[in-house]
Amino acid sequence: MCGIVGYVGPRNVSEVVVGGLRKLEYRGYDSSGIATIDDKQLHVVKAVGRLSALEERLSTEPVQGSIGIGHTRWATHGRPSDENAHPHQDCSGRFAIVHNGIVENYLALREELTAKGHQFKSETDTEVVVHLIEELYNGDFIQTMVQVGKRLHGAYALVAITKDAPGTIIAMRKSSPLIVGLGQGENFVASDIPAILEYTRDIYVLEDGEMAVLDTSHVTCFTIDGEPVQKEVYKVTWDAVAAERGGYDHFMLKEIHEQPKAIRDTLIGRVSEDLKLVTLTELKWPAGYAEQVDRIHVVACGTAWHAGLVGKAVLEELAGIPVEVDIASEYRYREPIQTDNTLVVVISQSGETADTLAALREAKRRGRRVLAITNVVGSSAAREADDVLVTQAGPEIAVASTKAYTTQLVVLYLLALHFAVARNRISVDDLHAVLKGIDGLPQVADQVLDTAPQIEKFAQDWAHVNDTFFIGRGLDFAVALEGSLKLKEISYIHAEAYAAGELKHGTLALITEGVPVIALATQTALYDKTISNIKEVTARGAFVMGMTWAGDEDLQKSVDQVIYLPQTLPLLAPLAAVIPLQLLAYYAAVARGSDVDKPRNLAKSVTVE
Repeated sequence: MCGIVGYVGPRNVSEVVVGGLRKLEYRGYDSSGIATIDDKQLHVVKAVGRLSALEERLSTEPVQGSIGIGHTRWATHGRPSDENAHPHQDCSGRFAIVHNGIVENYLALREELTAKGHQFKSETDTEVVVHLIEELYNGDFIQTMVQVGKRLHGAYALVAITKDAPGTIIAMRKSSPLIVGLGQGENFVASDIPAILEYTRDIYVLEDGEMAVLDTSHVTCFTIDGEPVQKEVYKVTWDAVAAERGGYDHFMLKEIHEQPKAIRDTLIGRVSEDLKLVTLTELKWPAGYAEQVDRIHVVACGTAWHAGLVGKAVLEELAGIPVEVDIASEYRYREPIQTDNTLVVVISQSGETADTLAALREAKRRGRRVLAITNVVGSSAAREADDVLVTQAGPEIAVASTKAYTTQLVVLYLLALHFAVARNRISVDDLHAVLKGIDGLPQVADQVLDTAPQIEKFAQDWAHVNDTFFIGRGLDFAVALEGSLKLKEISYIHAEAYAAGELKHGTLALITEGVPVIALATQTALYDKTISNIKEVTARGAFVMGMTWAGDEDLQKSVDQVIYLPQTLPLLAPLAAVIPLQLLAYYAAVARGSDVDKPRNLAKSVTVE
């Protein structure tokens, strides 16, 4: 997820574009840049680091003109650097583009264009697009962009300018957001509303497969096939602060609702269209390595550790590899039993978690191969690990992790399937069935969000309590741990998660009249036993909110309230079940007046031991 701004009009283009990028810096902050056209000359200035680095460079290298595009980057292909920062230019310096998204077929396009003499300066997928524009250019900027759109696979929001048409901006989108702002004698384009709210509240929302052509007096919209489109003007009524959160009251709620897209983005390029193949091209391990791995050690902290617990169950079930899951701060001080074929997997949203990095370095010191699962290209974990699988959650602003967790789960599922195929542990039909379920997860997540009103009512009714318990078996227990953590860290309600089968080993002593218990019952093989455990707490006066699949009419006989989840494979239940628990924590925190996005005593990335 990156921030895009474009402007054509009489104002100071640098002030408009850079000011807009400042409003979008929450979408990416590892590099930024601007391209302008002045007297038919194209000028590009960019800098690695936060936007202030670009502003400092512009103070000594100012740009002029009445048209410009800018970008603030969240790296997905290529480390943060000046070369990889946007905008990108073609060989001739005639075109400049900014891009948000992932071009799935960029490797094939890069090979094709390199063979035709194009020279690349960056590691990004984006640069392929600008060279493709140069290659296909026929003197008609609009028609060329139509042809470019037909060649690109994946998700993208593209904005392009050329010195051959110095008053025109062309914007196009597929699965990545893009809006057009309508002004008087000026027009704007951006990836999100906050960037332009200072100047206009009249916008067009581009839909998938649409493009817009902007000059100072007109905005014309087409399909990517070149057919005209009539757009309705959308009037923005949010205030500027709310606009930065997309109209949501808090970043955490916004990020909960971004999970369908984050899951979809994480799958792009990793699952074949026929749902019969997992492709993890980022893994650089030697031929035959997947077959040789005899055990896996997963190391992480907090929410990432909970993701690792799900990963353990999935890896063991699908790939048949023994897995241990360690809290990073404990791992580095013990003597784990490992062999030369032990793979260490470290999980960190930021890639900068101090204990996780120390564990990574300890594993490397011991001669182990390390795979990092992280959300940040160019982070310390990404640089120091032998292999990296990057989640595509985009920047996560709220301290409480939501979309980072679900995308970590997606990557762990794909990793498990990769091992299962390499080790001949899964049939073609079973692989297809699991991949079909995974491919449907964005839709499942979207449907789960419909439970929000029900969850909000429950949270408001029970926000006054001091203690809450979460129970589940198998994968449900791993999710219960994450739900418990979320509730504690932002609402400050004491919450504990227990394996439901452990209730008789002491936990029942804590169950008294009116204590809320959240019971997860999504694991078919353990369902009857979970029902028995639920009856144990209801018999002692607990108020139980149960969670199970839509169509299950039995659970409601044993609980006080039921949350129904859209059907998917029980193996994939954690991705569906965790979202209502995130919402529960959020609404409880709101009801108690807590600072949702910045809970007390906590930081987004723990960079000290």
